[in-house]
Amino acid sequence: MKLYRAKIPAIAKETIGLLIEDGDIEVEPENREEAERDLEAIMEEYLRRDSNFRSSIKDDMARRNTPYGQYGRTRSRMAEQTGHPLGDDVERFLTRQFIENMLISRFVEEVYSEDKDIHKKVIALLRTHTVDENEIREAAQSRIKNVKEGTVDWEIELQKAVREEKKRRGLLGPPRNPHEHK
Repeated sequence: MKLYRAKIPAIAKETIGLLIEDGDIEVEPENREEAERDLEAIMEEYLRRDSNFRSSIKDDMARRNTPYGQYGRTRSRMAEQTGHPLGDDVERFLTRQFIENMLISRFVEEVYSEDKDIHKKVIALLRTHTVDENEIREAAQSRIKNVKEGTVDWEIELQKAVREEKKRRGLLGPPRNPHEHK
């Protein structure tokens, strides 16, 4: 799963809503927004951590003079070394973080269901927000005209087209102000 910042508020709202509706947790109406913000903060922290992780991969590759073609292998190695979640592990990581938060949050009055039951529901909900990256790439590729595939110009145009396709699908919002505090 790739987590997009633009999806964070919807994921938080749907997660709290589903668990309240199903009777898994109790949240007073005046605390609901804060309970959602707690989940948003967890996802924002994951994105910050993921960004730092990606930077450390690039630094490691530069230090070792590793060719870019080895990015995936380097990423997997470093993820295993640091315990950074990748792929489906992101869903499981976020779900565990959500559950741990709900158990200690002052905005969640009570947790009625067992962890495993909440886990199944949250994983299923997160999967509804999974984005098919290959589909986005294919749509972007179909928009590139008059540029030879495999060239530097084609790669640049592909990056632009992928970004535009993600914007069109509402996955990318305006750039986040790093000095903004909630």
